[in-house]
Amino acid sequence: MEQYLAAFFAFMPILLAGGFVIGLRWPASRAMPIGYLSAAGLALYFWKVPGLQVAAASVKGLVIAASLLYIVFGAILLLNTLRESGGLAVIRRGFTSLSPDRRVQVIVIAWLFGAFIEGSAGFGSPAAVVVPLLVGLGFPPLAAIVSGMLIQSTPVSFGAVGTPILVGINNGLSNVLGGVPEMDREAFLQEVTGNVALLHAACGTFIPLTVVCILTRYFGVNRSWAEGLRAWRFALFAAFSMTVPYVLVARWLGPEFPSLLGSLAGLAIVVPAARAGFLLPRDGVWDFPDRNIWPPGWSAQGVTPGPEPAVSMGFARAWMPYLLVVVLLVLTRLEGIQFAGEPVGDWLRGACFEVADLFGTGIGAKFQPLYLPGGIFIAASLATIFLHRMSPVAFHRAVRDSYRTMLKASVALVFTVPMAQVFINSGTASTPGMPHALATGVAALAGDAWPLFSTFIGGFGAFVAGSNTISNMTFAEFQYLAALKIEADPGWVTALQAVGGAAGNVICIHNVVAASAVVGMVGREGSVIRKTFLPFAGYALFAGSLGYAVIWKDTKGWLNLGSVIACFLVALAAWAIYSGRDKGRP
Repeated sequence: MEQYLAAFFAFMPILLAGGFVIGLRWPASRAMPIGYLSAAGLALYFWKVPGLQVAAASVKGLVIAASLLYIVFGAILLLNTLRESGGLAVIRRGFTSLSPDRRVQVIVIAWLFGAFIEGSAGFGSPAAVVVPLLVGLGFPPLAAIVSGMLIQSTPVSFGAVGTPILVGINNGLSNVLGGVPEMDREAFLQEVTGNVALLHAACGTFIPLTVVCILTRYFGVNRSWAEGLRAWRFALFAAFSMTVPYVLVARWLGPEFPSLLGSLAGLAIVVPAARAGFLLPRDGVWDFPDRNIWPPGWSAQGVTPGPEPAVSMGFARAWMPYLLVVVLLVLTRLEGIQFAGEPVGDWLRGACFEVADLFGTGIGAKFQPLYLPGGIFIAASLATIFLHRMSPVAFHRAVRDSYRTMLKASVALVFTVPMAQVFINSGTASTPGMPHALATGVAALAGDAWPLFSTFIGGFGAFVAGSNTISNMTFAEFQYLAALKIEADPGWVTALQAVGGAAGNVICIHNVVAASAVVGMVGREGSVIRKTFLPFAGYALFAGSLGYAVIWKDTKGWLNLGSVIACFLVALAAWAIYSGRDKGRP
């Protein structure tokens, strides 16, 4: 009984935050202070965590929040710089020439280009790049945020060149695999990598179609699911163009490059196909309603495609700042690229403000201005002055507007991230922390059905921590030990943790806050999460059911609870596609 009570109290900060933001539609700036106070109070009085440890975790959270605000500022600055230079207007025309259909545009930009940014940089960067780009193309800001959040699922486990696996899973299992020979340890990580890729590929098949369906249902003139479903051919084509090479790379090359190379292969296949009209929707061009009749909650002031450029500018030149971002991200994340005898990333990480032991608790915090994506966004913005021949006055306007927008996100983030850190660092020498208590309580209830729940534990870990990597570090050991307890394959259960942690990014509050801030939509976090929660739940359930089916196939046969749930979900998707297809059209 005691473990269930502990699990309930551990879940309370998550429940309060979610209830206020999603249920009561409070802005995160109002809800998250309550979430922080509840987490701190429970840590102090229920878990008996020393006050200095709570203070240290809070300070670490503030440092991480500052890092996020730095990234947000850089992303907003790049957007505003491109708008002031006229580059955004040129980019918009280029994508319109690819296809004026918004369903096609969102698949190419959010699903494929967003996956590439995730594979390169991770840590919420896709939202910082993709969301403002979609807004610049004429998407309602709320629609752009929802689209940018939904694609932060499939590519996330291999984001930032494999960090969630190489750092998250590897460090999370350091206690249970510490005495295992290096070769066997690497073999286990490669097994997990292959399992993660297969699960993500199965679930990710439906992500592009999910994105377009949500667009047409919530942001279309007719509020119709069917208009999204009519793009099923192109959506599935784009999904497979990314997921097939994604799985092959994971199987043969490891966790560093599946998202990076899979998305590049997808772009190389899908963009020419779209230009040729291959598998495009047959029901005509779909677009949003006229901007003049958008509901107030769809947009914010000051977010427009921008003026025409003052000087003649081609599509390639307009894109150069984004290409520079991509090049810099890749150069700084690959260990093989060196400067002055050491990897570029290590050299940049050397510029670091760090406190290794806050208040004598062993909790550390650091800020790396040159290595963080925010520094790269700022560098690209400065380069844009020369690339697009901007005036100093125009760039000053971009800096001023970006600073004002960033400030609006600060209140929410300075409470959201400390809450997460208090939650994660609530353990003591004698008492496991809140994450362990939550997972233990759920595992005790689930028994051999644990694989169906393990993805949700990973997802809620990411919801709180804002990172698949942190979720994996927090829960990987528990998932491994839970697998041994129910005599399941640890390689598959650990993989379910990684997949669930990636899916949890879809509903992560501080990622939503950051994405919203980039396009001036702070305070609409509840509207975003209400539209992304069901896709998260479906993703986690589908992955969990597949994992259950594979794990228990030898003892229960292939016809088991997991395979039944998985087949039901696939049949439901097939029925929806069939019902919404463009009947009778050529």
